[in-house]
Amino acid sequence: MKKILILMTMLFSVSLMQAQEKKNKNAKVDIEVKGNCDMCKKRIEKAAFKVKGVKNAEWHQHHQMLHLTIDENKTNPLAIQNAVAKAGHDTKYNEVEVKSSDENYENLHHCCVYER
Repeated sequence: MKKILILMTMLFSVSLMQAQEKKNKNAKVDIEVKGNCDMCKKRIEKAAFKVKGVKNAEWHQHHQMLHLTIDENKTNPLAIQNAVAKAGHDTKYNEVEVKSSDENYENLHHCCVYER
């Protein structure tokens, strides 16, 4: 009986290990980020790079997207959204919106104030 119990426990453990999603060290992620100008670009990219696990960050003004390469073992899109929102810019990723606080938004340079 003990052997059967041990065997079942081992099989259950192995099946759990296989069920875990493998994390990508070079995952591509695109986050919508509101902004207007080159000052916004610098601020957004700087905020993204402050998050551990961000390998590349490039924001494009014309389509309001932040293109990222991240290590999913170290970070996730929500952590990056929070960092960018803290810098004053509203974000959206997979229907999850993270808005900057009114205080951070109001601290943006006048040319960086985007339509909310």
